[in-house]
Amino acid sequence: MKELKFAGSTLADIRAFPLEVRQDAGYQLSQVQLGFEPSDWKPMTSIASGVREIRIHRKGEFRVIYITMLHDAVYVLHAFQKKARKTPKRVIDVAKARLKLILDKQG
Repeated sequence: MKELKFAGSTLADIRAFPLEVRQDAGYQLSQVQLGFEPSDWKPMTSIASGVREIRIHRKGEFRVIYITMLHDAVYVLHAFQKKARKTPKRVIDVAKARLKLILDKQG
């Protein structure tokens, strides 16, 4: 099982989700840790190759952006409630910046 690591405020952001959404996010992330795919996801190549977005459709639209292709951990880059059809540029920029920090630390 891969370790789960949260970048920036991501863990606090997930904890602020409604209970049902938080539980679903936790379950989907545990599936990823075990090497399985989440039930609903899409690639986020606008951030980087290998980055994916878990899509949760409960009490609105929620997203959890992560990457598994780094060493032996799942890195959660961002979590947010989606309010528009297109992912906002600021969300993409935050995830890119957090990924860059992780990559810089790993050398």
